[in-house]
Amino acid sequence: MNDATSLSVAVRIRGAGADESPLPWAIEQLRRAVQERGGALVADEARARAVVELQAVPAADVVNEEAFQLARTADGITVRGAARGVAYGITELADRILFAVDPAQELLDLHDAEFAPATPVRSVLRAFSSDALDLDWYRDREFWTAYLDHLAAHRINRVQLALGMTYNYSHDPGVYDNYFGFAYPFLVDLPGWDVRAVGVDAQERARNLEALRFASDAAAERGMEFFLGLWNHAVQPELEANENLKYPIRGLADSDTADYAAQALSVILRECPNIAGVTFRVHYEGGVHEALRTGFWTTVFAGMASCGRPVKLDMHAKGVDAPLLQAARSTLDQVSLSPKYWAEHQGLPYHQARVRDLERARPADTDDLAGVTRNTRRFTRYGYGDFLASARDTDVIFRLWPGTQRFLLWADPELFAGYGRESTIGGALGVELCEPLTFRGRKNSGHGPRDLYVDEQLHQSSRDDWRKYAYTYRIWGRLLYNPGADPEEWRRYLRGTVGEAVERALSASSRILPLTTVALGLSASCNYYWPEVPTNLPLLAKPDNSYAFDMPEPFDWAAASPFDPELFETTRQFVEGLLEGAPSGRITPRVVADTIDGLADEALEAAASIDPLGDDAPQRRRVALDVHIVAHLGRMFARRLRAGVHFELFQRGAGGSHLEAAIEQLQAARDALSVIVDEADGIYFRDLGFGDRPTERGHWRDRLMQLDEELIELQAIRAARIEGPAPDPAVVDLPPVRISLSESRLDPSGDFRLQACGLPDDGAVTFHVRPLNQGAQWATTTATSSEGRVGVVIPAEAFSAYPLQWYVTVRLPGSPPVNLPGLGDNLCGRPYRVVSTA
Repeated sequence: MNDATSLSVAVRIRGAGADESPLPWAIEQLRRAVQERGGALVADEARARAVVELQAVPAADVVNEEAFQLARTADGITVRGAARGVAYGITELADRILFAVDPAQELLDLHDAEFAPATPVRSVLRAFSSDALDLDWYRDREFWTAYLDHLAAHRINRVQLALGMTYNYSHDPGVYDNYFGFAYPFLVDLPGWDVRAVGVDAQERARNLEALRFASDAAAERGMEFFLGLWNHAVQPELEANENLKYPIRGLADSDTADYAAQALSVILRECPNIAGVTFRVHYEGGVHEALRTGFWTTVFAGMASCGRPVKLDMHAKGVDAPLLQAARSTLDQVSLSPKYWAEHQGLPYHQARVRDLERARPADTDDLAGVTRNTRRFTRYGYGDFLASARDTDVIFRLWPGTQRFLLWADPELFAGYGRESTIGGALGVELCEPLTFRGRKNSGHGPRDLYVDEQLHQSSRDDWRKYAYTYRIWGRLLYNPGADPEEWRRYLRGTVGEAVERALSASSRILPLTTVALGLSASCNYYWPEVPTNLPLLAKPDNSYAFDMPEPFDWAAASPFDPELFETTRQFVEGLLEGAPSGRITPRVVADTIDGLADEALEAAASIDPLGDDAPQRRRVALDVHIVAHLGRMFARRLRAGVHFELFQRGAGGSHLEAAIEQLQAARDALSVIVDEADGIYFRDLGFGDRPTERGHWRDRLMQLDEELIELQAIRAARIEGPAPDPAVVDLPPVRISLSESRLDPSGDFRLQACGLPDDGAVTFHVRPLNQGAQWATTTATSSEGRVGVVIPAEAFSAYPLQWYVTVRLPGSPPVNLPGLGDNLCGRPYRVVSTA
């Protein structure tokens, strides 16, 4: 530690708006950092080792209010920008001081630098899911103070407190744990209405409202937008007959729900003046029949507008149609839609090039509860749908759902930088992360510790369990702010050789399950598909398996669709291509398995270098254990993928050797899962509860039993088998293809020329083109190269309403086809081009 003399810092404030939020908060962060390193902020500049001059300018005088400049001066450092930008500059200095080997020298050696955000909205969603697990942190001021300090310091500029995500109400008449489900009577007693949540008295309502006011005020003090998520408006008839409901709602007729909600929301927004916006789930799962929803939401939107100040509206995009958009835009000035990024999961950074066939639009029917979302607007359920039109008057902000990885550590700079680049596709504003532990305790599964550790050395209270993911939040915020950020921004936090091992181990392990999810979309619903603790899908067709409702017939492994069927193959498609000698160019299950194995090897090799001792030994153990678990999950999935290929080849008459190989690979998958069971024993809770279905809870030990059952089935097939012919199709490796792609506008027509260069003269290229609209189909045009290049002209009318999206399939003599531009070696690239047509 440096003494107070060597780290004495003075702060000089100049410029208009220097006292506005969040500058006082940021200066306090600087004071704390200096004090923690043994120094002090001093008033006398003559006694200071360094002077930090803050030049705050009016936001109207800068291009971006979150940008800032750091510059060396003769006596110290200047931070210049609007108030929010200067606050980021101050917390950047505080962070450097906190983690520098020599903090005084760190300030003296600072180089001039400019910082500006690439992603306007960088958000985190925190969900209330269980009164048993969440009331403690919700009402805890120390929790909110520390948590929001950390988010804001790493340039996360929005936080959503999501209430009412506890159940999909219209699907769950057996609701039990409904605290904050229909949130209003848990927060306010509305004059003129005798609406109450049984078991919640006036004192408890007041405590809840005060906690909401404190959290939203604290966010504003740090320069963050606070959004209140109200995800459920179902009171009746879904819940009225439920005798098991923990907190029954009384005194409200179904026909009065919209008026009551509008008035109650207006009161809450006046009582909490720093709630900047409200998020609603507006499709049927939010409890409103879709035949009635436009009128319902028009009333609620009017309630928002009546609070006396501007409030932003964010609508969960699933099922949103033109009448609903019109109702919002005619009532409120700032409207955004928030589509899911990769269905209810975490995938690779790019956006799926095509939704699964199950998500295509269907003809309308008479189902007034869910008719719009399930049919004509079905393709909006799990992606950006048709919301990225070039000319639109609504903003788009993606939401990264918590289905793939819920509690194991997940943090990779390249992956998160990819999200930073891709979350502004088509002019979108950014992305919101459903943070780790989202849905913990959901649907009355709130048993055991919230952080799931039974090992007391690793367990943290609900006030502090977010600290396990401090590195995740750090790189999430900073790499959304700037996908090209200096690695020093996170490496100074990791420190030394152990830090290098942690970064490498988490970087490799963090790509395993997102890749698995994209390549193997067993279900778009996180209620059923949980790759972190995966329920088994058998190789043999079983109509009653856990995923059958969300996959095509015949309900077996080989039929399971990728989440992006445009770029990835099913097992069945891959085997058909092998047998017919006609590979498609899409990414195959074997390539995915090999890639996952490589990532698992890399993660385990790095994790072996994480010394379990030191001041932060518990966190080192958490990292090493989670990396081990994810790596072995990767090995399990890789072997499952290979087993699926071999079993499908056997089923198609390719010989008994493939049955033997399938059994061998399935046994290896079982062995990988058994390693997890052994390593997690006595550390993680036996019931990893995120819901009430068997697919949302339980333990890896349960899944091990499922693999044992499947092995017995395959061994029985082997015992009864009669040997047949055994042709073994060759597996062709894909050679590297280095071809450049370009696009150019043809003036004055507005048409575009798409071109591939670097080809032999007899190379064939198929151009795949569509508007940036997941409700549209891809069109293809094939041409043969001449003089090393090939091009096509796409008329402007083909994409006039949307940006143009395109990629190519290249077929070279003697080589299998390949799709370009591809994902790249780090899996974080955009595998298609997007051309702005605005």
